[in-house]
Amino acid sequence: MAVTKTHPIKSTLKAAIDYICNPDKTDGKLLVSSFGCTAETADIEFAWTRRHSIDKGTHLGRHLIQAFEPGEVSAEEAHEIGMQLAKEILGGKYEFVLTTHIDKGHIHNHLIFNAVSFIDHKHYHSNKRSYHEIRRASDRLCKEHGLSVIVPGQNKGKSYIEHQAAQNGTSYKAKLKAAIDRLIPVSSSLEDLLARLQREGYEIKRGKHISVRAPNQERFTRLKTLGADYTEEAVVSRIAGGPRPSRQPRQRNGKVSLLIDIQNNIKAQQSAGYQRWATIENLKRAAATINFLTEHGIGSYEELAEQCDAIAAASIRTRESLRDTEQQITDLTLLGKQIDTYRKLKPIYDRYKTSKDKEKFLRGFESEIILFEAAAREIKKAGLTKLPSAEKLKAELDGLAARKTSLQTELRKIQREEKEYDTLRQNVDILITGPTEPKPAKQYRQNIE
Repeated sequence: MAVTKTHPIKSTLKAAIDYICNPDKTDGKLLVSSFGCTAETADIEFAWTRRHSIDKGTHLGRHLIQAFEPGEVSAEEAHEIGMQLAKEILGGKYEFVLTTHIDKGHIHNHLIFNAVSFIDHKHYHSNKRSYHEIRRASDRLCKEHGLSVIVPGQNKGKSYIEHQAAQNGTSYKAKLKAAIDRLIPVSSSLEDLLARLQREGYEIKRGKHISVRAPNQERFTRLKTLGADYTEEAVVSRIAGGPRPSRQPRQRNGKVSLLIDIQNNIKAQQSAGYQRWATIENLKRAAATINFLTEHGIGSYEELAEQCDAIAAASIRTRESLRDTEQQITDLTLLGKQIDTYRKLKPIYDRYKTSKDKEKFLRGFESEIILFEAAAREIKKAGLTKLPSAEKLKAELDGLAARKTSLQTELRKIQREEKEYDTLRQNVDILITGPTEPKPAKQYRQNIE
């Protein structure tokens, strides 16, 4: 999936929106959605929001295109991904129209959004930072849906990891790291490895730190700048059969870590040093697992399973509450927008209703009348008989925002517990049914049986 940089609308806003909403391109407008406005009146609503902004900028709206690899996604899924992206990057603050085009060889989304927020009336600033944030969000959503990332300027889709590897492979540091990784298994010492690098054309400089320079490279590269796995100490340890420092799972804050599957671990089969470390590490992790269960009063597998299920249920409930709260915030924000529009335009609408020449009045205030009537319909749909004050709306939104923050904090805590108990359950399964180390497994059997 590729995303073009957001660019200002070059034609009139109405012409741009009409183009992306073309029924021939959007399956009879079935693939047209909007937020904070309607597709038919978006240009008017964008202009109305802009009218009340101090920081107007120079553009009415911005246009984003999101493309997908041919044959990889359905139009409906592409549209869903586009909505997720729009809501995430715009944060419910900007009116937008989203459409999915199916008339070309590849499915792609068009997103046109207001350059001014209807919440705080601040202007959207498009720059390198905002573009990369959009790209990261788009790539993440793509991967979550099992889709490829299309690298700009190339026709063939690549996974994100493949793209990064291709980029990194062109750097001197990446090539040096690859050479060291390749030579470590056949080197007997650090000196032997450096000699092998020299034979491959690398220049070695000794001092307080060892530095290496490839042919045609301008500056030397210190080994320690390559990362934790390439410091002199780490290279010496790896040559002796030790594990990579970056790949040693660390126990943090006394939390339980997952047991290492030594029998199916390729590195453990290739390196006796790593196998010894993993064996000792598993003893520690098995002991930590049993200690945790004892400290928390869990004396049987059934009790552990019940606790896992209870945490999973709490996670589902909290997620649902968070989604409901977010939806309430969205609904109330949009209703507040309509109420504000209603109040500001009611005097004009009252003049229109009492005007002797309504057609003439309408020609002069057509946009305002359209917006007022749309706001009135939304307010009626919400079942309001009396308009709440701006202060009351703000207080309610503040309360919902506080609840959202609280639920987010609670969810993060539950997710940590969920992950921890999932690790415990996996460790217990290994200790009971296929113990890596006999002694802890036997001891735990005696504890829970």
